Amino acid sequence: MERSIIRLVHYRRQIFCFSVPDICPCCGEELKGARLTDAPITLPHPLSHAHKSRCSLVIFDGTADLHTGISNTQGVVYNYTAGGVRRDSGGWEEVVVVPLVRPDMFHLLDRWDLYLERFSQGSAWDPVWTRFDEQTHNCFSFCLDFVNVVLEVMGQSPLTRDTFTQNYILPRMKRLWKYNAIYRRVEREGCYAVDPPEDQDHN
Repeated sequence: MERSIIRLVHYRRQIFCFSVPDICPCCGEELKGARLTDAPITLPHPLSHAHKSRCSLVIFDGTADLHTGISNTQGVVYNYTAGGVRRDSGGWEEVVVVPLVRPDMFHLLDRWDLYLERFSQGSAWDPVWTRFDEQTHNCFSFCLDFVNVVLEVMGQSPLTRDTFTQNYILPRMKRLWKYNAIYRRVEREGCYAVDPPEDQDHN
């Protein structure tokens, strides 16, 4: 099981580790509570269980590229592949999850499954009628088009491919990539320290 990353601050320097050390790896001082700027915290893991996350965009970071899907209110993940739309009740346990519906949007929550099922049955996602294309007609297209269908129902403007990527996907993926980079450093070196930005040193 993957260990949790702990972050502590000592003399404005952020230190990442798997357990709080007795001695600061940077200055050699004992790490007593009074010498820590903030109490050590555990960084939240960027991956979640898609089948426990309803009405969300879910992103699986594979070895080659990303695979995306949309979860219904029961946590079933609808995702488009060369064979058509899959409805997965398992296999998406460690993914990036982007909630698409606020808990107070009751009308949309009530109709989400109906919208998603009807959309998935469209000819655009039927391999008999439309061919899957890794560049132009893929799992990303499926998710973006569904989000735009929902936005249209709500009387809002559709999203472009770039806007969808910038607003929904990149921020969460950058958080995952940064977390993984820190994890690898801590795993390799035991601790990983980050100096404060220079402008903070002169404040």
